[in-house]
Amino acid sequence: MKIQTITMRALVVAMAACGVIAGGVRAQDSQPEEKPKPAAKAYGPIGAENQDQNQSPDAMLPDNRPLTGIQDPTIGAPPEQHSYWVPGLSYYNFANSNGQTQGGGSGWNSTSYVSGNVSLLENFSRSQFMLNYSGGGDFSTDSAQGNGWFSQLGTSMVFNWERWQLTLLDQFAYLPQSQFGFGGGTGLSLPGIGGSLGSGSTGLGGGLNPGGSIFSSIGPRYTNSAGAQINYSITPRSSVTLGGVFGLLRFTESGNIESNNYTANAGYNYQISRQDTIGVVYRFNSFHYIGLPQALGDHTIQAAYSRKITGKLALQLTGGPEITEYRMPQLGSTKTQYISGAASANLSYAVAKGSVGLSYQHGVTAGSGVFVGATTDQVTGSANRSLTRVWSGGMHAGFSRNRNAETAPGLANPSFNSVFAGGSIGRPLGRNANFTLGYTAYLETTNNVGGYSFTTHQVSLGLSWHSRPLVLR
Repeated sequence: MKIQTITMRALVVAMAACGVIAGGVRAQDSQPEEKPKPAAKAYGPIGAENQDQNQSPDAMLPDNRPLTGIQDPTIGAPPEQHSYWVPGLSYYNFANSNGQTQGGGSGWNSTSYVSGNVSLLENFSRSQFMLNYSGGGDFSTDSAQGNGWFSQLGTSMVFNWERWQLTLLDQFAYLPQSQFGFGGGTGLSLPGIGGSLGSGSTGLGGGLNPGGSIFSSIGPRYTNSAGAQINYSITPRSSVTLGGVFGLLRFTESGNIESNNYTANAGYNYQISRQDTIGVVYRFNSFHYIGLPQALGDHTIQAAYSRKITGKLALQLTGGPEITEYRMPQLGSTKTQYISGAASANLSYAVAKGSVGLSYQHGVTAGSGVFVGATTDQVTGSANRSLTRVWSGGMHAGFSRNRNAETAPGLANPSFNSVFAGGSIGRPLGRNANFTLGYTAYLETTNNVGGYSFTTHQVSLGLSWHSRPLVLR
């Protein structure tokens, strides 16, 4: 109860602070000026209401996020002249076999999520504020989970000047399980109402979310990541980017490893053609663990490349060496420094009747609440397509391998392999409501002492509704 109270207070303060910032900017922007390019939107899962997958590329604005920044690229955004907010409601039921508990079993349990959702987009002359929020109660027949509440919030504030761009971000989640695979192909996986009326992508790039990707970490957890970034255009083709992120991972039950993450990011971008950009980025991650003396410092220097075709394609590739330093050597070893490699790939591709998304990350992470530092390989993918005039279908999948970042010679290296995969179908019910039906399988295997392997089958049913957009100005 104490943690829930603190978390709710932090959420209210964060939303109030964002409102103060937005209000201050409104007061300053009294002169009519040219509107900035809105931050790019992303295609959501099946069940995101009124998804417009047939948006003409010629009508979209290009994504102007820097290649070496703290956000992943997108294919662009439809121009939006109005400021508005959209409230909504949703209900999702998940029937699960076995459950993610030691020993598994053949029984089934049911968990329902009842949520209030809101998305807000506020355009100013030289800035834009976005907010997506979902929160409510979850009710489960699984005694290990019980009843509780959940909440997800994403906010961003982008300021544009002649040569400068300042971006402020915050991403919060309180969930009964890992964010990796949560909501399995439904609108529950993302905050806000989703779809073309959602206020856009407010999240951080891959590798910067402290939540982790091991299913069997114990109990509900909350994460928060706050980031700031500034990009300066040296010439029409080149720019430099500086940014920082602070993230935390906390659990409501004992038996997990809690952590704080500190990230510093610096990059140089050079546009070699209208659609292609190259760059180099240095990133430093510092991982600290609550109640433990160990800490990690992780340095990467990566070459970067991106190709963007507005409305069609966004591709980003990075790779380079990684140096990880431990405050104290691992048990049985005298080494405190290890050299390896880091890499990432992100792809968003839009077709006439659908979209495809793919993401890959390799490098050192905090450890997902299980390890004190982990070497992580993580890949996620999704594909959505219109099937008929009213029905649409999609597939979603993810794989993550987490292993202890370094182990002393002669000792087995513990690891977890986590997989989810499934599909869903959906259709609108009138103009403002949606129905979805889906299936997702969750599998996890481990050689960790005290760990356990399981397979869970999940069948989902969802109903969601939102109002028409309520124009602010």
